[in-house]
Amino acid sequence: MSLTFIDLFAGIGGFRLALEQLNSECVFTSEWDKDSAKVYFNNFDDLPLGDITKIDESTIPEHDVLCAGFPCQAFSISGKRLGFADTRGTLFFDIERIVKQKKPKVVFLENVKNLLKHDNERTFNTILQKLEELNYQVFFKLLRSSDFGVPQARERVYIVGFRNDLNIKSFKFPEPISETRTVRDILEKHPPENTFIDRDDIVINDHNKTINDPRKPHRVGTISKGGQGERIYSIDASGITLSAFGGGPGAKTGAYLVDGRVRKLTPREAARMQGFPETFILDEKINKALKQFGDSVSVPVIKKIYESILLSLNSK
Repeated sequence: MSLTFIDLFAGIGGFRLALEQLNSECVFTSEWDKDSAKVYFNNFDDLPLGDITKIDESTIPEHDVLCAGFPCQAFSISGKRLGFADTRGTLFFDIERIVKQKKPKVVFLENVKNLLKHDNERTFNTILQKLEELNYQVFFKLLRSSDFGVPQARERVYIVGFRNDLNIKSFKFPEPISETRTVRDILEKHPPENTFIDRDDIVINDHNKTINDPRKPHRVGTISKGGQGERIYSIDASGITLSAFGGGPGAKTGAYLVDGRVRKLTPREAARMQGFPETFILDEKINKALKQFGDSVSVPVIKKIYESILLSLNSK
């Protein structure tokens, strides 16, 4: 089945990579951040339109699937968690107006784990209620990226809604795959010297402890007081969640003990940690590239869920 989709809050194109691998065609994309839009264009030869709040939904092409990893800062543990009281949180309502106008077969959304519990679950229940009012059968599940072949313990909630007339009453999210990858698997052989963290307040205290679950990060030390971006992890387990806004010496990627030295990840390693291909063209500026991958989605997880979506559609 060949479907069309739109890519909202597109970032650098994680959703698009996954869906195009399964023969679906992107007919519209929107991304307000100019640096991300430039990277998107460099990789897809397609320049996203800007701020979705300023785009008339009637001008958006007809499509089968609406994809959106809508901005999560309003619900994130690291943000102020204001939810729908925050203008960034209300971007969900731009999804709502487009769905109301275009009535795609499928709505496919991604957001942070904290969305599930935000404001005593009222925020998440509002999202479900709005989709149900638009005549969608809605399913959701919390999935961890390290269960799908990338070394990152990133937990995200995925929401899949099928238009009611398709009569899809049940949907099964993908099960974890057998393959486990660790940070060691995605390291570059000759990282630049500026990735290394050489300080006299580094303490390695847990280097030889057995790793019971390689799909979870394994902490082996600290920098300074061990705050955000000051924790050191083993490369023989999963990495921590990439972050767009984290601070500290291990900002955005975390710090890892590699061959006796502590370092951050490079942008290419961050790309691999999100399941992006080696051919993907990165932002030339390191901090921007790392922020973009922290903001992006894990491509293999999106692809696995989309395979399940196609299976459900094809069974009708």
